[in-house]
Amino acid sequence: MTSLNAQNTSPLFHQIRDSIITCERCPRLRDYCRGIGETKRRAYLDQTYWSRPVPGFGDPRARILILGLAPGAHGANRTGRPFTGDGSGDFMYPVLHELGLANKPRAVHREDGLKLRHAWIASVVRCAPPGDKPQPQEIRNCSSHLAGEIEALPRVRVVVCLGNIAFDGYLAHLLHAGVITRKSEYHFSHGAQYLLPNGLHLLATYHPSLRNTNTGRLNSTMFTKVFLRARELAGLAV
Repeated sequence: MTSLNAQNTSPLFHQIRDSIITCERCPRLRDYCRGIGETKRRAYLDQTYWSRPVPGFGDPRARILILGLAPGAHGANRTGRPFTGDGSGDFMYPVLHELGLANKPRAVHREDGLKLRHAWIASVVRCAPPGDKPQPQEIRNCSSHLAGEIEALPRVRVVVCLGNIAFDGYLAHLLHAGVITRKSEYHFSHGAQYLLPNGLHLLATYHPSLRNTNTGRLNSTMFTKVFLRARELAGLAV
């Protein structure tokens, strides 16, 4: 099986990656992803879609965890890497590159040489959901994948959640892990910042979806400010 990221070379990361890739817990999502890979979008008719659950990727020594919603139907579900080959990634990676968190400003396919520095990107759901709306049970089914990656990233000091669903999914993880006692104390808003009981910092931003970036609800300046703050809280020189 082709490696998703040359940075992830330890047996632990390979084990976590393989458990995600082979997951079949959500029949609705698996059928949807396979179906998209068979019908394809006209622009990608000559490509073979990944059409499997998408593991996270990045720097195993990451201090910043970037947490999204789910793979894009014709983005990560096609390319096999988070925020790769879609409009959300086209918006996000130039910002990460400008701030020294990525070695390149574009993410085209999983063998394009893109590497992250001090950062890891994952999602609360690993299969593309219809309408970008996973069901609550599907988020719960995926929670062990997120927990496994978090456990393998002991240097993380800051978690940046992209959108409300990712924010809520991470709070569910914290609740299950016993880090927090109730989710109601944490409210999503763009630029929200919390110091968690375990010493980690939780930041939130609107998701860099085309629905938000094309309408101006989220712009590059707003997004950059959140990640500048993440760098500061992670102890990384700006």
